[in-house]
Amino acid sequence: MRILPALAASLFMAAAHGAGLAQGVNFESWPLLKSTFPSTGGGGITIKGYDPVITKGKCITTFMAVESGSDPAVYASVIEFEAVPAAGGTLCTNGKWRAFGGGATGTTPYRVFFKDGVFRGSP
Repeated sequence: MRILPALAASLFMAAAHGAGLAQGVNFESWPLLKSTFPSTGGGGITIKGYDPVITKGKCITTFMAVESGSDPAVYASVIEFEAVPAAGGTLCTNGKWRAFGGGATGTTPYRVFFKDGVFRGSP
């Protein structure tokens, strides 16, 4: 698989995200979470099927990382965030993902906020 080594580097920006909550962040101003969006790591990767569930102190979702092109490679993956109470809702932060096919793992700076039945994704 030609992208698997690059997936770890580019699926998401491989940077640990601090657990501390930024003071003054208005999470409710974040855009509504879409199930399909460009990867924060770029590289022409699109994330599809993002639909988090909050359970047992975690936010979890499966998703596909899809290359661009007419016959794209598709990598089934899962991500798990810490679920932290914030601003009357739940902030999903410190995300760690892994490809089901093995080998590719990483972290993401992307965060998700849940309140009043609505998920919002960090800008």
